[in-house]
Amino acid sequence: MKIPKIPFPKTIRNQLMAAAAGFTLLISLITLTIYFSVFQSFLRKNQIQSSEFNLQLVTTRVASDMADIIYFSKWTCSNSEVLNYLEKMDSASALSPSSSAETENLRSLALNSFDRFKEEYQNTLPNDYITHALISTNSRKHFLHILGPSESSRTNASELIWQAPYFESLLQASDFKWIGLQDDLFFKVNPPKVIPIIRPIYNEYNSDIIGWSYLSISEKLFTDYLSSYPIGEDGILFFTMGDVTYCLKDGHFEPAEPIYTPVEKLDSYSLNNTTRVQTVRMADNSKRTMITIPVEGVTGWSFSQILSEQQFTQQQSFYYLLIAGICLVIFCLGILLMVLLNRIINVPVKAIRTKIDAVSHGDFSRDPSIEWDHELGDIGKGINSLSTSIVTLMNKRIEDENHKKDLEYQILQSQINPHFLYNTLNSIKWMATIQGAAGIAEMTTALARLMKNVSKGTNLPITLREELELVNDYFLILQYRYGGSIALECKVASEDLYSCLIHRFTLQPIIENSLFHGIEPKGQAGTITVTAVSKESDFGKILEICVKDDGVGMSPETIQKVLNGEDSASTDFFRHVGIHNVNQRIQYAYGERYGISITSEVGVYTAITITIPYELAETGGNL
Repeated sequence: MKIPKIPFPKTIRNQLMAAAAGFTLLISLITLTIYFSVFQSFLRKNQIQSSEFNLQLVTTRVASDMADIIYFSKWTCSNSEVLNYLEKMDSASALSPSSSAETENLRSLALNSFDRFKEEYQNTLPNDYITHALISTNSRKHFLHILGPSESSRTNASELIWQAPYFESLLQASDFKWIGLQDDLFFKVNPPKVIPIIRPIYNEYNSDIIGWSYLSISEKLFTDYLSSYPIGEDGILFFTMGDVTYCLKDGHFEPAEPIYTPVEKLDSYSLNNTTRVQTVRMADNSKRTMITIPVEGVTGWSFSQILSEQQFTQQQSFYYLLIAGICLVIFCLGILLMVLLNRIINVPVKAIRTKIDAVSHGDFSRDPSIEWDHELGDIGKGINSLSTSIVTLMNKRIEDENHKKDLEYQILQSQINPHFLYNTLNSIKWMATIQGAAGIAEMTTALARLMKNVSKGTNLPITLREELELVNDYFLILQYRYGGSIALECKVASEDLYSCLIHRFTLQPIIENSLFHGIEPKGQAGTITVTAVSKESDFGKILEICVKDDGVGMSPETIQKVLNGEDSASTDFFRHVGIHNVNQRIQYAYGERYGISITSEVGVYTAITITIPYELAETGGNL
């Protein structure tokens, strides 16, 4: 299938419109490319870092509260008053109102220990999240119990905790062990979720366990901080505690199985080295971004958030609108650019075009309105200059044509009844022959041939051989006049040059000039040498004919006058067909590259060189 070519606008106006439209489209495409390659990544990174920052605030607060709670738990296992209380109470009998003084001491010890226990509890900043704080002996008969807000006491609190299924595993753990959220033991109906902490209390002087402590931490420790947390409708928040993972739903944590599979790490997007960012594949095979931040100071605790795609899409939509606005601005700027380009370029171009149309219809007048002060103004100035030059050239052409007609008229004037003259000269020739005057006959014959050729005009080309014969006839007549004081030598470099075409009577005026202006003023014998050679030039092969005499020579001023046609003072026909006219005829026919050049040395020589194209008679010519 042949793909059709899209036509390119031919007018400058349309080209400018196309260029402006292309520029606008290019900028828009670049903008969109930058958006998808940069802003897309920027938006994702910004969303990740923003969510990371918010989640980091939550984990920092939870970590701070847990640090205080853990400190309080460790205090219950190490305080000397608590240890003293457990050691003495575990071996004592049950307290009774009718007890002895020892019993009173134990009662006082128990009250003082409780007061100290309560004091430390109250000094623990996040105590609102500690629903129960209990210190018990191994026998569970004696214990110190602090209740959280709005809780009720149980007389068998220690026994109730001891019976919990997780009690033994937590007590035997080497360190704090996290088993997840559990039902509060002190509620029978709709128990809230708490995190139990059970730690053994050792004898101050040996490794014997003399009791244990129990703390229950409300899940509000997390939910209070997450109550206003921006998750998004499709966002998911996870809390991992040891081996158990919970999902935040309706303000509460519920156990949840992982619903994602890690795909790719994106840790370079995070602000903190402890933060883990990764791409995960959801159950519906969609890819999401998840951030995980550990709770500092609490082993096995971490918060994870699967970022909301709706929020990301909303941000995208905002940037889509922003990009659309930018593209609209670019489009408006493109239109403004087209208008400006139209005023700056198209209006001047239209004016220049109008002027060119006027010139093409013969209006060569100068138009100053197109000569602006910028590049197009230079073109306008050039057009005006061209118009002036055309006018000048036309006038010169008319002048040259008139001059040419005058020259032809001069030649025509000399052709006064050439046949009558030719027949008269033939009659003289026969009379001289009959009377035995050979010189007169020879001279008359030469003159007759010369006049016959004059009658044919000077515009028709002849061969160099024929031109040299005319020169010989002319020189023969002059020899009878001057005797043996003048000589003519012809040197043709090769035989083919005799067939070269040349205007009739091209050499005769040159030889005449050499004789009358060169040899004759010298007052003694002289020689005229005609040399013909062919050469290669930058504009093709040429025929170069040099007419050299050993006469008086010419000054540069005289040479310039001869070339300008200021040397013709005689009324003789051949003087009228002078060097200047010969030069003009050559340049009219062949161009300004060709013509006559003169070199001379006063008192030594004069050399007149004729340069014409190398054209053989067999191939014709362009004359």
